[in-house]
Amino acid sequence: MRSLNIRGELMTFDVPKVMGIINVTPDSFYAGSRVETDEAICRRVRQLREEGADIIDIGGYSTRPGAGSVSSEEEYRRLVDGLKIIRREWEDAVVSVDTFRADVARRCVADWSVDIINDVGGGELDNHIWDVVAESGVAYVLMHMRGTPDNMTSLTQYEDVSAEVLAVLAKRTAELRLRGVANIIIDPGFGFAKDVRQNYRLLADLNMFHIEDTPVLAGLSRKTMIWKPLNTTPDEAGNGTTVLNTIALMNGADLLRVHDVKAAREAVKLFEIYKTI
Repeated sequence: MRSLNIRGELMTFDVPKVMGIINVTPDSFYAGSRVETDEAICRRVRQLREEGADIIDIGGYSTRPGAGSVSSEEEYRRLVDGLKIIRREWEDAVVSVDTFRADVARRCVADWSVDIINDVGGGELDNHIWDVVAESGVAYVLMHMRGTPDNMTSLTQYEDVSAEVLAVLAKRTAELRLRGVANIIIDPGFGFAKDVRQNYRLLADLNMFHIEDTPVLAGLSRKTMIWKPLNTTPDEAGNGTTVLNTIALMNGADLLRVHDVKAAREAVKLFEIYKTI
C-alpha cells in the first residue's frame, strides 16, 4: 500500500487524498485561490478544512508564465502570513509549502514545522532543496518541468512525452533515494513544459508514474488543458476540472491537488463506490 510518513504516522492512499490550494500571492492564475489579508487567509483555510482537504498546500510565488519575480524574503514573508494562522488555528493540519527555493523551504520546516515540500522545479531550479528534504525528513513532491516558469512554454519538444517524463522522474527518484529521502510523491507536471495534447497523453498514462510504488499527484485544477480546448477561462473551468480529476482517479492518481475541495471529495467518494462494483 502506498503511504507517506507524516510526523511519525502513516498517511495511506488506499482511498485517494485531496490537497487544497491556498495562494498568498496577488497574481496566481486563478483568482479564486488568492488571499492576502489575515481574514481572507483564515476564511480560505477554514473552507478547505470544512470541505475535507487532507493537506493544505500554501504558495507564495506564482509560477504561471509571465508572473513577476519575487525575492526569497518576499516569498517567505507571504508564506508566514498564512503559516502563522494555520498553525495557530489548526495545529494538526498537514501542511505543504509550494516552493522551489531551498532557503525558503528550510525556514518553513524549521519555523513552522511544515510536513511537505512541493517543488515545481524537481530539484532543478535550486539544487540545494534536496539537502533540505534529506536533512529534515519531510515528504517531497518531485515534479517534472523543463526550464523555468518564464521559458517552459517553449520547451515542449518530445518524441514520447510519457516515456521521457518518466525517465527523468525515475532518475531523480533514484538520486533522492541515495540521499536517504523516503517520502516521495511523484507529479508529472501537467502544464509545465507540456502542450495541451501532451498533458492528455500524460493523463492517459498516469499509472506509469508509480515509480517504486510512490504515490502519484495529479495537479489538473483549472489549468490551460481544460479551459483552452473549451474556449473559456480558469474561472469557468470547475466542471472540466472535475471531469479530468475523475479520469485521473481511474488512471491511478493517489492525490488530487485542487482549488475546489468539495468537488474533488465528491469525485473521490463516487470513484470509491465505482471501484466496489
